[in-house]
Amino acid sequence: MLFEPYKLKKLNLRNRIVMAPMTRNQSPEGVPTDQVAKYYQRRAQGEVGLIITEGIEVSHKASSAYPNVPRLDSVKARDGWKKVVQGIKEDNGSVIAQLWHCGGFRKLGMGPDPEVPGHTASGLVKPGKKVAHEMTLRDIEETIEAYASDAEFCENIGFDGVEIHGAHGYLIDNFFWEGTNVREDEYGGTIEKRSQFVTDIVKAVRSRVSDDFIVGLRFSQWKQHDFNAKLADTAAELEEVIMPPVNAGLDYLHSSMRRFWESEFPNSDENLAFWTKKISNIPTIAVGSVGLDTDFIDMTASANPTSIDRAIEDISQNKYELIAVGRALIADPNWVVKMKEGRLKDLVPYTKEALMTLY
Repeated sequence: MLFEPYKLKKLNLRNRIVMAPMTRNQSPEGVPTDQVAKYYQRRAQGEVGLIITEGIEVSHKASSAYPNVPRLDSVKARDGWKKVVQGIKEDNGSVIAQLWHCGGFRKLGMGPDPEVPGHTASGLVKPGKKVAHEMTLRDIEETIEAYASDAEFCENIGFDGVEIHGAHGYLIDNFFWEGTNVREDEYGGTIEKRSQFVTDIVKAVRSRVSDDFIVGLRFSQWKQHDFNAKLADTAAELEEVIMPPVNAGLDYLHSSMRRFWESEFPNSDENLAFWTKKISNIPTIAVGSVGLDTDFIDMTASANPTSIDRAIEDISQNKYELIAVGRALIADPNWVVKMKEGRLKDLVPYTKEALMTLY
């Protein structure tokens, strides 16, 4: 089933393999270059079923935290993305844009406006560490509008959908997590209230795009600074986290795990993607060190290709619908074809040099 076609909403995918979103820092002044377009097109030529772009910083004053990350807030940037989409479509690919707000990872002095600090739910970047700007209700409204207007841009550009980045400690995840969201208004407190921010984003996006345009959400339990963090300790708590945005109009959920083969809750062998699908009953993507012999800790660490038998088995048993591949596809744009043909020995290992190269 993994290499067979799959229909996501009305989008016909040639297989169930997704290119995971991975920051490449190769878009000067937020503008995707011709090299960026060719990079994505090579993955479409390599028969990736669905490409999810690297994170695109939403058009908000505090969204940036890393250099040379693509944006949408200029004509040049949008024209750059049109070339990316065109190249992917020329090779019968499908593509979703990931919308990203870096939140508390931003520091004073960073571009494009050095005087703007990082924004978080309560000014916290970690439990007990308040070094960012605590967002006002006006800040929240402006950020929601940024997501909605950028989603509209994405549909006009020709993307098949957008994925809202709500994982790994960035802004939306900062609202999700009780360790960093201690607000006492409608956006903090209970699990459901901590989910209200992303729920409102989904509603706003859904109101600005067509019914056929796909809207997804990526979320995680772990944070970049805390691999053991949990949004939910039980399946019941996970339901409280994900169902408000699901009911607001999501078409899929993207469960980000560091090791997709690990169980998520006590007394169960199943991973986070399984529970996400079971609870939400909407299409679910699993991701987490797929196709490599070392788990995700450091993007600069080398890793060798390995079997994907577990992923194939999970998909065949309908535990979730799609599997996302990250570092392996940075190293080898033809990973899907080689894996489908059983050419494991021909796969290119992942290295630090591959991370630094846009090929």
